[in-house]
Order: sequence, then C-alpha cells, then structure tokens
Amino acid sequence: MYRYAAFVLFLALGIAFQLSHGTEVKVTDKDNKLCLYAKLMVNFSVSYDRTDNTSAPAEFELPDKVTSDGSTCDTTSSNLKINFGEGHSWSMNFTMNGKVYQIDTITFSYNLSDATVFPKASSNETLSVFVKPHITDVDVNTCYSCNSKEMIESELVNQTLWDVLIQAFVTNNATSENITSCAADVPTTSVAPTTHATSTAAPVTNASSTTPPITTPTPPLPTPATGEYIVKSDENSTACLMANFGLQVTFKQAEMNLDPNGTKSSGSCGVNVSELVLESSTMTVILTFTNDTKKFRLHALNITGKTNSGVSFSEVNTNLSLWEAAVGSSYMCNKKQNFTITSLLTINTFNLQVQPFGVKKGVFSTAEECQADGESFLVPIIVGVALLVLILIVLLAFFIGRKRNRATGYESF
Repeated sequence: MYRYAAFVLFLALGIAFQLSHGTEVKVTDKDNKLCLYAKLMVNFSVSYDRTDNTSAPAEFELPDKVTSDGSTCDTTSSNLKINFGEGHSWSMNFTMNGKVYQIDTITFSYNLSDATVFPKASSNETLSVFVKPHITDVDVNTCYSCNSKEMIESELVNQTLWDVLIQAFVTNNATSENITSCAADVPTTSVAPTTHATSTAAPVTNASSTTPPITTPTPPLPTPATGEYIVKSDENSTACLMANFGLQVTFKQAEMNLDPNGTKSSGSCGVNVSELVLESSTMTVILTFTNDTKKFRLHALNITGKTNSGVSFSEVNTNLSLWEAAVGSSYMCNKKQNFTITSLLTINTFNLQVQPFGVKKGVFSTAEECQADGESFLVPIIVGVALLVLILIVLLAFFIGRKRNRATGYESF
C-alpha cells in the first residue's frame, strides 16, 4: 500500500458517495479545489483459506459508503485511495508524462478479519495485490471513460471495472467535458461510398435490368479443435486438474474458437476451489470450480478477449452451476452443449471431459455423462428392445399356430 506522506498536509479530502451509476469520489487540494475525480463500479472476487482447511470464494462490490482519506494530488503524480468496510481499500496511482497521463498501478488491500466478507477465515491478516490496468495515454484535461467491463486478474483476486469516468490532474476546479474513451467503447464503423449530385439526371434506359447487390453470407465457424489442459500443484507433481474440450465463444454476434495450439494453461488446485486459466492470443478464459464435498460444479466463468473486428470485451458470471458430477469422478459430454453466460456472451463446448478435484495418477476417473450423451445411447437400446419383443411375438405366434395345426390333425382321424 503506497502512502505519500509528504502531500497529506496539503490536502482536504472529502467523503465519497454512491450514485446510481457507481461510486463517486471527489478529492480536493489545500485550497479546497477539485484536483481528482472518479466515478466507477468495481466487483471483487477473492479466494481465501478457511479454518476448516478449505478454500472459498468471497465476492463483493464497492459499497455505498466509502471515504477518500489518504488520497493525494500533485502536478505530476496523484493517488486516489478509496477506503471501505472493515479495513479494506482500493487505490489508483496516476502519473503524468507530457500531455498525457496514465494509471500505473491499482492496489487492492483486503482485511481477512472482516468476518462479514470472509467468514471463518483462517487468517486475520490484511493482504494487498498490485496490478497494472490497461489505462494509458489519456489526454490531459480530459476524462477517461469506459462503460465496458474490464477484468483485471491476479493469482487469488479478480477485479472487474465498468462504468468508469476518471479525471486526474483536474484544473479550473471542474471536470472536463472532453472524453478519452477506452477502445472497447469505440464503435466500429464502415465508410459508405461518396455520392456526387449532378444538375441533370441521366435517363434510365432499362430500370428492370438493375442487379441488386450480392451479399456473401459469413461462413459458420468450423467445430473447434479439442484441447487438453492440465494444472499441476508444482512442476514435479502429476496433474491435479484435467480438462479436455473444444470451446466456441460468441460475444454479441461475433464468434471465435479457442485454438488449443498456442493456448497456455495454468491455475490452482484447492480442497474446495480449483481454477483453470487458459490464455491464447485472442482471449483469456478463467474457469472456477467449487465443491460441497459431495459434488463439484463450474461455479464461475470469466472471459476477456477481442473480436476479429477489434472490439474488446470482458464478461463474467459468478453464479453458475454447470458440469456437475460427484467428487472423485469426472464430468463428460461429447455432444455439443450451449450455455448462456451473460446477456452478451454464450459458449459452445464439444467433446468435454473435466475433473477439477481428486485426480489420481494423471488420468480421468470414471465419468458421469451428460443427459445428451445418455440420450444418444438410449435410442439404440429402445430400438434393440423393440426388435427383441417383435421377434418374441413372431416366435410365440409360430408355436401357437403349430400347436393348433397339430391339434386339428389329430381330430381328422
């Protein structure tokens, strides 16, 4: 946690408050003039250890009541510090370089002794994580704006920012009306052909011969290749998490396949929480699995990436209950599965088999199959049973008819 004690005496810091669009913070200098402004929304997801030797996720957001004590302003560097809850804080460090400024680091400190947020935590420490956001080259005397979600990942903490409006190094005691937008908010537009008007219109010789423009439909993406991903507790150990699947991601109308070639897998294995992180050149996928000692499931999914048209996106759902199976077994579904993760994001999986807990000797345990796979086996079983019944009926009819014929023969004597 960074503190700039040399500047504290020169500041009069105000209280921050929550609007309907996020937490708004105004920092004033020694002359009570506005020097730093921020309005934003932040969600936190923290994995922590409990007293029962298990790991659990804590998920919470920047609350209504916060303070900005400890914030500082200077001509070339400033620090916004937001304090909330029982000893938690979130801060951004700004630096100016010529006519632009940037955010160098985000520091998030969380107090594990806060039993409301971290029930049954095994430690009462205050821990800090330091991350670097992608917020650079903001023009001086403009506000940085980003309505799109940006997820910032670290080993145990994920932070999601959206509806962000920030101005550091404020002048004239007022925020600027000029905006520097993040790349994700900038729409992609196509340039229409220029039409030049003339004073006289050329006569139409054959209006019916006009050929309508031909639009070529976008070909569907091929089925994604199946990747094999593993997580080890250390370099010398065997796998503690295994997953095989092909993944297709749809953001709005843009479709992308996760290419196993060049995709790096990492993550962590815990008693009750395990995480698989997949990083490719086009997207980052974080899958969080939990278990209740009897069954495991996919609990959270975070996907950030960039479409082929250059639109960045970050979507997260921390309230899932997918791919459920008994602890000590694996979950399998060879058929295509479609899941709606958020209103903007859906995924398709192919040839899926996953085991996030209880992997032994680096191989999958006995699989619990999805309903779609079960139905594929049910049809031939039904057909086989029907044929067997039909054969039995024919045989029964044959023997009954033969018996009647014999009885008729005896009566003829």
